[in-house]
Amino acid sequence: MKQLLSGLEHCHSRGVLHRDIKGSNLLIDNEGILKIADFGLATFYDPKIKQAMTSRVVTLWYRPPELLLGATVYGVGIDLWSAGCILAELLAGKPIMPGRTEVEQLHKIFKLCGSPSEEYWRKYRLPNATIFKPQQPYKRCILETYKDFPPSSLPLIETLLAIDPDDRCTASAALNSEFFTTEPYACEPSSLPKYPPSKELDVKLRDEEARRQKALNGKASAVDGAKKVRVRERGRAVPAPEANAEIQTNLDRWRVVTHANAKSKSEKFPPPHQDGAVGYPQDASNKGPVSFGAPDTSFSSGIFNSKPSGTVRNHGAAGLHRGRKTKKDESQMASSWKFMRPFKPSTVGLSMDLLFRSK
Repeated sequence: MKQLLSGLEHCHSRGVLHRDIKGSNLLIDNEGILKIADFGLATFYDPKIKQAMTSRVVTLWYRPPELLLGATVYGVGIDLWSAGCILAELLAGKPIMPGRTEVEQLHKIFKLCGSPSEEYWRKYRLPNATIFKPQQPYKRCILETYKDFPPSSLPLIETLLAIDPDDRCTASAALNSEFFTTEPYACEPSSLPKYPPSKELDVKLRDEEARRQKALNGKASAVDGAKKVRVRERGRAVPAPEANAEIQTNLDRWRVVTHANAKSKSEKFPPPHQDGAVGYPQDASNKGPVSFGAPDTSFSSGIFNSKPSGTVRNHGAAGLHRGRKTKKDESQMASSWKFMRPFKPSTVGLSMDLLFRSK
């Protein structure tokens, strides 16, 4: 704060108004030296000559009430109001009046610093007085609001944040205030803590480098992922020879077992035209047929003799009859019967051979 007020004293003594004092325009180097930057809104002024100037200056949070009310004639008081906001902000750790609009900013100022007196309105006759004049008076409460601040700082804040610009002290008077003449004294600039550069250009370069590094890491991750996929696919496509041999062995073994099962099944259940070869033996006496029921004539035909032979038996619950022929009968029938073609009746689903008597 001492360096800020010293810089303002230097500017004001040479007839220069900064008109945009705020935290982002105050630069401190590694040696702790403060520099006031951004003189884009600065202007020359002569305190002996009343010269009309624009009121659209100073960042909203640090703008004095006379500029918000439309004043066009002003002096060093606008920079000192901003300095008072900076001092309170440093002690509070945050902006003290962060308004979003001019109306809200004026409302915050009146609530903290009190509303202007009637003498103030008559003295300055500001253009926006009728628009922004509060309907009810506000009491000044800086001491109550910032009671935790160092006691020596409160008188200086009270002076710098005076509603009437004529009541604000000059930069030279502020440097001689109790805040700078009592302990703890202001430290030497070289003893201030050192911080890494935080210029906008440095921050931009750091951000660009971080984005570049992130992009490189993303590309490397994508390449590694593609390599892993290719290796995984290659491993699937070409299995090991030992695995192939084992699979082939298992397949051969499965085929052998399946073939054996099919063969045993075919032996147990021969084709329908060979049913006569697999039957139940005759009784031990071998003297006559053994019959368990009436012969099945559901598939009898007029072109051959449906009369059952002497060796026909009835087996099973379905009543399917199978006939066993003797060697003599077979020898007699061999010359007069000829095989024509297989026929599959739809009613039974079993293959049958129809033999027609040759003419």
